[in-house]
Amino acid sequence: MTLIFAFLTGGMICAAGQLLIDKTALTPARILTGFVVAGLVLGALGLYQPLLEFAQEGAAVPISGFGALMAQGVRDALREDGALGILTGGVKAAAAGTAAAIFFSLCAAIVGKSRDK
Repeated sequence: MTLIFAFLTGGMICAAGQLLIDKTALTPARILTGFVVAGLVLGALGLYQPLLEFAQEGAAVPISGFGALMAQGVRDALREDGALGILTGGVKAAAAGTAAAIFFSLCAAIVGKSRDK
C-alpha cells in the first residue's frame, strides 16, 4: 500500500503542476519556484511532515519536498547553532541532493554531447 500511496501522492502533485501550466499564464519557472516555496512554508508550519509520513517518497521526491527539507534543516540548525542556523541550515540539509544533481547532470552532459542546432 505504501507504493500506491506514494505513486498517487506524487502523481497528484505533478497533476497540480500540469494544471497550473495548462490553465494559467504562469511560466514553468514560476510554478517550480511556487512549489519550492509552498513546500518550504508547509514544512516550516509542520504541515508537510504528515504528508511525508503518509506518502514517503511520493511527497519527498517532487520539488515541494526540497522546500520542506530546507525548512527542516533550518529548524534543526537553529536549534543547534542559534541564529547562524537560519543562514546555514537549509544549505546543509540540501547539500547532498544538490551535489548529486550537479554530478549526474555533468555525467549526462558528457554522455549526451549536445550539439548546436
